[in-house]
Amino acid sequence: MIKRLNILVVDDDVDNACSLGELFELEGHSAHVVHDGQAAIDAYLGTDFDLAFMDVMMPGKNGVESFIEIRRMKPDAKVFMMTGYSVEELLRQATREGALGVIEKPMEAEDVLRMTERVGAGGLLVTSPLVFNSTLGDTIYETLSRNGRSCRLIKNATDIIGNDLPESVMVIDTKNSLIDSVSYYAAFCKLLHAPTTIIIPPIKRAAAMLGVGKWDVGSTGILNKPFDPSDLINRLPQLAA
Repeated sequence: MIKRLNILVVDDDVDNACSLGELFELEGHSAHVVHDGQAAIDAYLGTDFDLAFMDVMMPGKNGVESFIEIRRMKPDAKVFMMTGYSVEELLRQATREGALGVIEKPMEAEDVLRMTERVGAGGLLVTSPLVFNSTLGDTIYETLSRNGRSCRLIKNATDIIGNDLPESVMVIDTKNSLIDSVSYYAAFCKLLHAPTTIIIPPIKRAAAMLGVGKWDVGSTGILNKPFDPSDLINRLPQLAA
């Protein structure tokens, strides 16, 4: 017997939102549907949801801004972004006017230094699954530090809170989803001028071995449209775990 989940759906496209909510209800779950970011924030004020699926592009507060507020209130909230953008395009939105780079192959120290210089202050670098290993954050931090770059390694939210972060490079290796790490970056940008930032999303090796796509929803927190509803239904227990 499946566990009955309490799910929030947030999308300004009323038909899409209602269709997804009805699909969850047909599978025995409870679905609450709203159509803008502020309504999603208000919903979390009175309810704990097992999962939320939130569109990125909405009038008023967009999905990323709403996600940041929700996670500030409910740090353990499991919110997945729904977007027609590629992951790279979504990250480019999060950088505002900053440059974006994706590290897609193992690099020498000089290569990492060159890429941080290319994206500049406020720019964002993201490592892809092709270069993932469990100590990558430490390795990048040590490489940059040895080469004279002031650097801070962020492994949890408390490494940011209460610090001015004067360093020229911030390495975010929290083992959380990519959208979680982007929310740290975006929230920091609102407070101070962000340094060059390198984000290391977690990649599940078993998923990679099974041929799951380059950016998996479990490691990114991003659900790319169009998606197969039956696949999403099958993955609900995994995403809610």
